Amino acid sequence: MSHQQPEKIKGIPDNAFRELKEGEVYQPLMSPDKVYPEINAWSVVWGLIMAVVFSAAAAYLGLKIGQVFEAAIPIAIIAVGVSTVTKRKNALGENVIIQSIGACSGVIVAGAIFTLPALYILQAKYPDITVSFMQIFLSSLFGGFLGILFLIPFRKYFVADMHGKYPFPEATATTQVLVSGEKGGNQAKILLIAGLIGGFYDFAIATFGAWAETVSTRIVGAGVALADKYKLVLKLNTGAAVMGLGYIVGLKYAAIIAAGSFVGWFVILPVIAYFADGMTIPVGANIVKVIGQMSAEEIFRNYVRPIGIGGIAMSGMIGIYKSRKIILQAFGLAANELTGKGETKKIDLRTQRDIPMKIIAIGILVMTVVLFVFFYFGVVPNIVHALVGLGVVMIIAFLFTTVAANAIAIVGTNPVSGMTLMTLIIASLIMVSVGLSGTAGMVAALIIGGVVCTALSTAGGFITDLKIGYWLGNSPYKQETWKFLGVLVSAATVGVVIMILNQTYGFTGEKALVAPQANAMAAVIEPMMSGQAAPWMLYAAGAFLALTLNMIGVPALAFSLGMFIPLDLNTPILVGGLINHIVTTRSKDEKLNNARSEQGTLIASGFIAGGALMGVTAAIIRFAGFNFVNEHWFESNGAQWLGIVMFLALCVYMVWHTLKAKIEE
Repeated sequence: MSHQQPEKIKGIPDNAFRELKEGEVYQPLMSPDKVYPEINAWSVVWGLIMAVVFSAAAAYLGLKIGQVFEAAIPIAIIAVGVSTVTKRKNALGENVIIQSIGACSGVIVAGAIFTLPALYILQAKYPDITVSFMQIFLSSLFGGFLGILFLIPFRKYFVADMHGKYPFPEATATTQVLVSGEKGGNQAKILLIAGLIGGFYDFAIATFGAWAETVSTRIVGAGVALADKYKLVLKLNTGAAVMGLGYIVGLKYAAIIAAGSFVGWFVILPVIAYFADGMTIPVGANIVKVIGQMSAEEIFRNYVRPIGIGGIAMSGMIGIYKSRKIILQAFGLAANELTGKGETKKIDLRTQRDIPMKIIAIGILVMTVVLFVFFYFGVVPNIVHALVGLGVVMIIAFLFTTVAANAIAIVGTNPVSGMTLMTLIIASLIMVSVGLSGTAGMVAALIIGGVVCTALSTAGGFITDLKIGYWLGNSPYKQETWKFLGVLVSAATVGVVIMILNQTYGFTGEKALVAPQANAMAAVIEPMMSGQAAPWMLYAAGAFLALTLNMIGVPALAFSLGMFIPLDLNTPILVGGLINHIVTTRSKDEKLNNARSEQGTLIASGFIAGGALMGVTAAIIRFAGFNFVNEHWFESNGAQWLGIVMFLALCVYMVWHTLKAKIEE
């Protein structure tokens, strides 16, 4: 294969993104009849490097703001850039493998950080809870393996049978990057510059406290009065990574997320505060403070956030109901293949070949045994409890992985947190019914949630990789085989990073990392396992709100997340979405708008990747005992005013650089 002459890449076929006509066959860029470089030392080593680096970056950013950025596009750009600089020939197949292995980072991170930091959050309250590296590592590893194994039988259905019926937004963007890179272009340069700007910008905040990370209306006297009397306050995070994330999300979903946040902070919260004057006793489960004595932030945590949790959980249920037909179809397809009732003819084309179903079945059987051993010896030393935990994981993981793949295929967004909350509630109810409660029940439920969460996150991300490979002509069985190695390395990296961040910042207290999803998991699990009262009415209110939003066609998950995630993190997301809208609709020339959109995506990806990576670097510096932040300056009004100026300068740069984009000839 190394002797093959370099091929000129012409671009993605016209029928790649539409449904095929009668008798029409899709021909990928790399011919199914030829062999191309895919798996070799170059692609595997670079893939593993990307997995380590982006796992660390994504874990930091996810725990800080509750959003895990998709690593596929930045990794694809880097892969293309490196292969271009080194003048590698026929590098397209290698770059797909680099992206596929490296993209394990984002999906494993999402599975881990949404659940496992809850162990540390609960440990602060219950010292008898112990958290080990092996618990974090193995739950992420086994969940990732399950996600791969459960998804492989459904590859043909999602990527081939449904050709042109699913948009696959992330896969489309990544594929375009890989193809344009092979054709030549300046994507890698744009990404590098943006990465350096975003990285140094966020590094200056995190390491030196050069300006305030969060600004609020309390910066002026009128803002202080509004916050004290009416509990009205507006906040903005000035980070580059968060604003870049808003650009990627786009105005539609950024506006819905912000709408959820605004309803929580500027409607529900002031209404609660309005009735607080006459209250003389604490209101609500496990609350010891009178509402009138609470700050706006405390009212949000105690009353608004639980409504968001209820909305997230109900959004997950709605998602499963809408995907019920696909789940049944996928199950039937897998059963047919496993029993030999499906197609039995030998597949000769390398682009259609998967890991054989017999090996998949053996793999699932091995994972079943290994998970039981893990639960029995590492989580709950009781055979019945371990078997129940195993059953919950296997059934829910199977159902949810197909839902996750479907969600990614349609909208490019995986409702991980909502479905995991459902898993925790189901697991808790079952565990309590078999006699497992208290701190041991909390740990067991969270480990189960971690495995399931990672499984469905991995499945969702993996279907993107397989679709990219389908469009470009990679060998599926090679992608599937080496995905396991990417999961292994990413799981180990995430375990180390979570432990470092816990010791550096912590997940509880004033200066702690936000870890919104993990806090939600802890909030749900604690009352169920300790016999305490839970804010069920607030959960119910959120659930009914999600149902109502669904009835009027508003994405309930995005809105509910807005109510759950702190206001200061949602406002820059809205700013990024507005910038996206402005630069992509400014011209009457649709081609120019598309060029600007692509360039903006590159810049935003650079901000995200650079900001997150330097955030990890800052955490390591703090962990090593070096603190260069002047707290007096960092918390002053002067630092906030400077933060506003720097944020505006960042926005101006983004708009200016994006508008410079030109139509490629």
